[in-house]
Amino acid sequence: MTRTVARLLAESLEAHDVDQVYCVPGESYVGLTSALIERNSIRVIVCRHEGGAGYMAVADGRLRDRAGVAMVSRGPGLSNAMVSLHSAYHDATPVVMLVGQVERRDFGRLALQEQNYSRLLSDITKLVIEVNEPEQASEAIARAFHVAESGTPGPVAVILPEDIFDEETGAELDPARPRVVAGPRAEDLDRLAEMLAQSERPLVLVGGALLADAVHDNAAFADLNRFSEEWVLPISPTHRRPQLFDATHPSYGGYMGIRVPPALIGEMKRADLMVALGERMTDTVSQSYSFPTAPQPQLPLVHIWPDPNEVGRVWRPDLGMPCSPYEVVKALLRRGVPADAGKRRGWVDGLHAIHRKLLAKEWEPTTDGVNFAAVVCEIDKHLAPDATVTTDAGNFGSFVHRYIGFRQGQVFLASVVGAMGSGMPMAVAAALRRPGTQVVAFLGDGGALMMGNEIATARQYGANPIMIISDNGMYGTIGMHSYVRYPERAFMEGTRLTNPDFAQWGRSFGAEGITIRSEAEVADGIARAFAVKTKPVVVHCLTSAIQMSAWRRYTRTDILP
Repeated sequence: MTRTVARLLAESLEAHDVDQVYCVPGESYVGLTSALIERNSIRVIVCRHEGGAGYMAVADGRLRDRAGVAMVSRGPGLSNAMVSLHSAYHDATPVVMLVGQVERRDFGRLALQEQNYSRLLSDITKLVIEVNEPEQASEAIARAFHVAESGTPGPVAVILPEDIFDEETGAELDPARPRVVAGPRAEDLDRLAEMLAQSERPLVLVGGALLADAVHDNAAFADLNRFSEEWVLPISPTHRRPQLFDATHPSYGGYMGIRVPPALIGEMKRADLMVALGERMTDTVSQSYSFPTAPQPQLPLVHIWPDPNEVGRVWRPDLGMPCSPYEVVKALLRRGVPADAGKRRGWVDGLHAIHRKLLAKEWEPTTDGVNFAAVVCEIDKHLAPDATVTTDAGNFGSFVHRYIGFRQGQVFLASVVGAMGSGMPMAVAAALRRPGTQVVAFLGDGGALMMGNEIATARQYGANPIMIISDNGMYGTIGMHSYVRYPERAFMEGTRLTNPDFAQWGRSFGAEGITIRSEAEVADGIARAFAVKTKPVVVHCLTSAIQMSAWRRYTRTDILP
């Protein structure tokens, strides 16, 4: 059987369970988009910026633990999308990005928008595959998905010359490769069980690889809960993975995010064993490589991550286990509980008490705008058990992690590496992937105007997220860093923003627009936002600049706008 390369590529995507792709249409791959639209088996979501399309693919990869797919044109299109590849690479999220290229006869001539993508993308992708022979098109798709989803997940780019799509090929469809799941060695399980049994103050950090396992197996959360209860272990979700453990569960040991509050991190540092269960371990989680210290940890470290290249790359673990973290949990549950596990009850209860105190709905009013804490606490009252929450990058996100007690069953999406602009497109992707459920995006006034244009995509395809915009008139995180490092210097001119009326901006797209100017307007404004079901909502919150984060205030107010 012969068919065009475009048709073969479309069939290959279908064989990999792709039902939705994101793109900004481009001439260099119009042959593929026309084939996809003609077949009508994969929904083509037309976006307004390649960065937005890429972020939507990243969100899809996180939601399904199958590679999200974006299609971008050569040169400027791919350049615009690179921020999403950077995010996926650092966040360990599977993405396959299909990139148009100049015609093969023009290779090396510096034709319009031509670039060498193997060189350009070498440091932000796991692999770049150039398809220059029609017979290798389907094989390239199969390899791309396999690499993107295996080991440490990440992005793979597939480069497709413009003239290849209409060529005929007799190559067979290459079906999806079976997912490979590595299990723990028996001797490693024996040692881990012994280390846990001897420990009096263990700390268990759970991260993205366990979340990926939970996407595939609904029992994963229940087994993690049972593991914490039977073995009497404190569970701490890591940076931007708060939904991994119920914040009200008695075994919740505190959120291991960026800059953990002193009361909690001080107690955590009394631990006599750290188990990184499905956590890649980064500078963010390790509090800038100080807990555990790199490269030699100050306490015994067990690192469980499904990639031998990552285990031991930065830290020297006492026990490294390159395997599925969920397989470890199931294996330990089958072994039975240590006889004296109850000796850890006081340790677990103490960590949980600190966590619950930090989670308390307490804040002080501010005079220069709404304390964003009031908005976040009100939203928490309305969140459904299956709600999706996204946050962009910025200090306003600290209010979300301090005041919202996430539950298993809820979904949280953000750029773990802290790339701005992700909040809006990720919310749109979640609303498309999970229709009929709540989707709430928290955005700063900076990030809102980076990818906020994707509200047009939401309107076009019937996605109805609620977008909460914290407008304090500045790049808040950069202002904080400037103030902390150089308290004697003025910094506002380097961080100040001039913003539109975001509620009116939202209405211009056809969304509902709501403005909150004071704490007295918070309850009614948020209730109105959640009552809207048939279109997106933009809630413009005029927030305090004095309250720089959920934990800190400026003491010199004379330098603020």
